[in-house]
Amino acid sequence: MNRIAIGSLVIGFVAVLVLLVLSFSARGDELRDVTWLAEDINGAGVIDYAQTTLLIKADGSASGSGGCNRFMTSATISGSQLTFKPAAGTRMMCAAAVMDQEQKFFSALEQTRSYTIEAATGKLFLHDEAGKIIARLAREK
Repeated sequence: MNRIAIGSLVIGFVAVLVLLVLSFSARGDELRDVTWLAEDINGAGVIDYAQTTLLIKADGSASGSGGCNRFMTSATISGSQLTFKPAAGTRMMCAAAVMDQEQKFFSALEQTRSYTIEAATGKLFLHDEAGKIIARLAREK
């Protein structure tokens, strides 16, 4: 091979690597600065009037409502991997069913290890370590 062909291969390879790195670093942007509304937690649905929400900011801070209490935590996103630190929240009392849903949501956040966003619906799916879907959220309108 001549020098031009080798140079072209090297430049092409570097370009592919750069695009690959950029696509992995951009992944997660689709999660950030969107308020997500829980539709299902561990296959049990949710109480509609108990608005359980999640907002992940660009700096990795995350907050929302468990349905009764406001919470704060931090999220780490790397490719399709997603983890949350344990949530800290206010301590208001609500109906038992709402409190139960809130605890299940906080537990789902702590168990989250990865995520997917369904292209057709834009829904966010949180997955546990085994890949099982543990929560489904939609963009809040």
